[in-house]
Amino acid sequence: MTQVTERGTPLSAAPRAGVRRRSPAAAACVVGGAVAAGLGLGFLAVLVIVLWISSPYPDSGPGGALHLAAGLWLLAHGTELVRYDTLSGLPAPVGMTPLLLVALPVLLMRRAARLGSAAEEDDEEVLPAGAVLSAVLCGYLAVGALVTVYAAGGPMSADPISAAWHIPLVAVLAAAGGVWGARGRPLGPLPSWLPGGVRKAVARPRYALALRAGAGGALVLLGGGALVVGASLAWHGAEVQASFLSLTGVWSGRFAVLLLALALIPNAMVWGAAYALGPGFALGAGVTATPLGFPGAPALPRFPLLAALPAEGPGTPLTWAAAGVPVVAGLAVGWFAVRRAREVSYGETALTAALGAVVCGLAMAGLSAASAGPLGSRRLSEFGPVWWTTGVAAFAWTAVLAVPVAVAVHAWRTRPAIGPAVGGADGDAEADGDGVVGVDDRWHDSGVREIRWAALRKAAGALVPDMAGSPPEPPAVPVAAVGPVGPVGPGAGAGAGAGAGAVVRGRRAVTVVSALDLDLDPGLLAAGAAGPGPVSAPLAPPVVGARVLARRKPSPE
Repeated sequence: MTQVTERGTPLSAAPRAGVRRRSPAAAACVVGGAVAAGLGLGFLAVLVIVLWISSPYPDSGPGGALHLAAGLWLLAHGTELVRYDTLSGLPAPVGMTPLLLVALPVLLMRRAARLGSAAEEDDEEVLPAGAVLSAVLCGYLAVGALVTVYAAGGPMSADPISAAWHIPLVAVLAAAGGVWGARGRPLGPLPSWLPGGVRKAVARPRYALALRAGAGGALVLLGGGALVVGASLAWHGAEVQASFLSLTGVWSGRFAVLLLALALIPNAMVWGAAYALGPGFALGAGVTATPLGFPGAPALPRFPLLAALPAEGPGTPLTWAAAGVPVVAGLAVGWFAVRRAREVSYGETALTAALGAVVCGLAMAGLSAASAGPLGSRRLSEFGPVWWTTGVAAFAWTAVLAVPVAVAVHAWRTRPAIGPAVGGADGDAEADGDGVVGVDDRWHDSGVREIRWAALRKAAGALVPDMAGSPPEPPAVPVAAVGPVGPVGPGAGAGAGAGAGAVVRGRRAVTVVSALDLDLDPGLLAAGAAGPGPVSAPLAPPVVGARVLARRKPSPE
C-alpha cells in the first residue's frame, strides 16, 4: 500500500481576533503634528540665533539662545513665563503674549490637520475627522511637552500649570479649524446628545445673522482701535522716535525692537478699542488710561508703543472723540442684523440685533483677555485692558445703537412701493400732495413666486406650456383655402372641393392681450368647471394689463 502526500500552496494564516491593523494614515498624521511643532520651534530658533550672532555683546552662549527660542515658542501659545534673574531677586512673571506671534503655531497646526484630512490618491485611506484630530494632537503635544521640559533650564522657564492648558487649547482650536476646512466647512446638525429645543433654536437663521453682525461690530472696533493707535503715534512722533533710538545703538538691537513692536501691533489695536469703549487699559497697579483722563505711570519701561500714551491730566475733546468708534460699531451691528426678507417681524429683527451685540461683547472680552498679562511683579503685575469691563462696554454700546438701527433699516426695506398717481377707471387710486400714490407691494413678497407662477400656468392653460419639457409638435391639420368671397353657385362648390384637399401645417401665433385682468383667485378659476362654490383668498395679488406671449417651437430643418 502506497501512501502519497501532496503538498500544496500553504494558506495564509487567518488574522487573530482583537488585533487591529496599523493605519499608515494615522501614523502620517502623528508625524505631521510633530513636524508642525518642530517647524514653529525651528523658525524661532533660527531668528534668535541670527540676532545672537549679530549682537556685539551677547550675554550668553548658543545654549541660552536656544532656551530663549523655546520660551518664545511657549509664549506664542499663551504660556506664562517666569524670569528669575531680576534686580530685586524676586521672580517676575511674563504673561503678555504678542498676538501676531500666535499666528505661527496656529497656521502650522491648521496646515498639518488639513494635510492629514486630504487624500492624494483615490485609493488612499481617509481617516475620520476625530481620528485625524487625535493623531495630529498626539504628535504636537508630545513635542510641546519636550519643549516645556527643555525651557525649564533656561533664563525664562514656563509655568507648568499654564503650559498644561494653553498649549492643548491652541492646538485643539487650530487643528479643528483645519479639519473643518478640509471637509468643506460643513454646517451640519448639532450632536444628538444636545436637547432637541436647543438644536431647533440654533438652526434658525437669526443666529447666523447675529454671528455675522457681532463679527462685523468687533472688526469695526478693532479697526477703530488701530486708527486711534496710529493717530497717537503720529501725534507723539518725536517721543516715539527718541524712545526707539535710545534703547540700543546697534542695528541688530534696533531690528529686534522693531520685530517686537510689530508683533505687539494686534495687542495695541485691542487696547485702542478698549480705550475708545471707555474702560481703557491698565498700565500697572492702580493706573488706568481712559478718554476721561490719565494720571500717569512713572514705572513704565521705555518702549516706542508706550511713548504714544496720552498726556497726563484730564481728558480733552481730542480724547473724547474716540467715542465715535463704538458708535460706528453699533451702526454696523444694526445694519448686518437685518434680513433681506419681508416676512420677518420687527421683534425678530430687534432680537437678532441684540444677539449680535452679545456676540460682539464676547469677542471683545476674549480678545482683551488674550492681549493683556503681567510684565513683572508689583506695579507691572497688571498690564492691559480688563476683559470683563471691556466686554460689558462693547455689549452696552452696540446694543443701545444696534437695536433701533436694525428696526429702522428693516422698516425702510419693507416699506410699500411708491409709484406715480394714475387715476383708474374705478377711481380707487388716491394721490397725496406730492402726486404719488402707494402701490400694493405684496406682489414682491418672498415665498409668493412659486404660487404666482403655478396660478399663472393654470389660468393661461395652453398659452403658457410647462417649462420642464419641450412642447409636442403640432399635428398637421387640413384647412380650407381662404379666397375671395363670391356668389354661391355650382362653381363655388367645385372650387371649395379643390381647395379642401390642400394640407398645411398649423402655426401658433403670438397672442397679445392688452388690459387683461388676471385675478389669481382659486375660487374664480374653478367656477367655470365645478360651478359656483365657496371663494377662498387669492393666491397672489391680481395682475392688471398682462401680456401673454405663447411659445412656438422652431420648425425642424
